[in-house]
Amino acid sequence: MPTAAQTSSEPQAARRPKPERVLLKLSGEAFCKPGGFGIDTEELAVIANEVKSAASAGAQVAVVVGGGNIIRGAELARSGDIQQATADYMGMLGTVMNAVALREKLIQLGTDARVLSALDIRALAEPFIRGRAMRHLEKGRVVILAAGTGNPFFTTDTCAALRATELQCDVLLKATKVDGVYTADPKKDPTATRYDRLTFSEALAKQLRIMDMTALAMCQEQNIPVLVFDFKQPGSIRRVIEGDPIGTLVTRDRHED
Repeated sequence: MPTAAQTSSEPQAARRPKPERVLLKLSGEAFCKPGGFGIDTEELAVIANEVKSAASAGAQVAVVVGGGNIIRGAELARSGDIQQATADYMGMLGTVMNAVALREKLIQLGTDARVLSALDIRALAEPFIRGRAMRHLEKGRVVILAAGTGNPFFTTDTCAALRATELQCDVLLKATKVDGVYTADPKKDPTATRYDRLTFSEALAKQLRIMDMTALAMCQEQNIPVLVFDFKQPGSIRRVIEGDPIGTLVTRDRHED
């Protein structure tokens, strides 16, 4: 497995296996304009159309949403006015708002979707039950997973790794603002190059900011590949499902299998 960084200008890698079930991790910031706040209807439409396109390509799609566009629990806790556990629960409520908005837009576009929440909010969402989520996926419904793990002190990245494991997903798709993982911040360092592939061991050793360390270690242990890609490129999720080698793929070392 190559370890050297590969720039996007180099020849494309071979096509990758087509996943049958994927988990898409979306940050809350995907729901608003850069530097904005709340849910922007244009951005919501972009997300919903991308998810619809991916689902129509034949894969089963689960989505974990963040809530940073509405509230950031960690920042509230740092202010010292709110206990972190309480602030984290507030952040979970923000993810529920995003999830419900995405469900409504998907249904409007003709794609059946369900929200399953780790917090009990029955007026808006079904409770997360693994078997129920699996049945929704098998019936071709998009499953939107809200409220993180339902526990404070865990990020939505960790939730994504946990749900990808529970739902037996073939790959975890980490949507970002750049087209993969780079040796340095490409916005600050013009010499930064993009990795085509990485191992989890390399990512952890180099402390590359792919996901939080707990989430990355869980994916490594459970042998769930992580694909980091630019969500804002039209059709990117569908391209992943069709086997196009976009973004950076993070996998286990062969000797770990």
